[in-house]
Amino acid sequence: MVQVGTIKEIWRYPVKGMAGERLDASALGAKGLPGDRIWALRDTARKEIQSCKFRPDLLRCTARARDGVAPAPNSHVEVTFPDGSVLGSDQPEIHARLSRLTGHASTLEPLHAESDVDFYRRHKLDDHTWLEELAATFDREPGEPLPDFSRIPPAMADFVSAPGSFFLVTPLHMVTTATLAHLQSLNPGGSWDARRFRPNFIIETGAGATGLLEQQWVGKRLSIGDAAIDCAAATPRCGAVTRAQPDFAADTTILRTIVKHADQNVGVYGLITSAGHVRCGDPVFLN
Repeated sequence: MVQVGTIKEIWRYPVKGMAGERLDASALGAKGLPGDRIWALRDTARKEIQSCKFRPDLLRCTARARDGVAPAPNSHVEVTFPDGSVLGSDQPEIHARLSRLTGHASTLEPLHAESDVDFYRRHKLDDHTWLEELAATFDREPGEPLPDFSRIPPAMADFVSAPGSFFLVTPLHMVTTATLAHLQSLNPGGSWDARRFRPNFIIETGAGATGLLEQQWVGKRLSIGDAAIDCAAATPRCGAVTRAQPDFAADTTILRTIVKHADQNVGVYGLITSAGHVRCGDPVFLN
């Protein structure tokens, strides 16, 4: 094993699509960090779970798990709105507030049972409209490539998230400081705050590491203490990375740089193959 960095920051996002909260340490299991993506907004008319891809104003809110470091999947969360007001997921008025914010009648919902497959199903008017809607969220300019949607697994075509979870692809996402520094060098005026990319782990890779480092890890395994994580795939980026969040403004140059210089990807998806406990400062090893 070779040490490739240390855990600089740990983040979880209790409500899918909203800004999240920073942790000093956390358990890590097969379903990711406890308290990560345990609630989501569901469009009433479409009967479909929504993310910041389709409802970018969600990113203007910040969510916090009420029960601290290790909340249960049904634990309540608190949402801070753009005006600074706070509502809990157990307060009935939160549904109307989120509906006004997003412009669509919606309800804030906790995770449902894996067997409730209709709750997680993708809204489809026909065989192609849903894919056109998805492609539009990537905000590509004329001549810019899109991800290869022909390779979308059938389950992802049928469900917004895997039944029983609110994760789009895998329960863990990581980005390195090497990648962010590389992209910053290509676009010095850009706002390259790591939170744009909604990672669970920001990995500090040190001055000697350069380039799009984590893309070289795809197909390999990381070890952090007792935890083992398979790097499943690079993360294609959509228009959500350009949106404003509570601490920084919108910046469309971010996506232009990623599409042109990073093969559309920033970060890597992770599958947890061995559970463990992680904390900031832990060394990260590549097997």
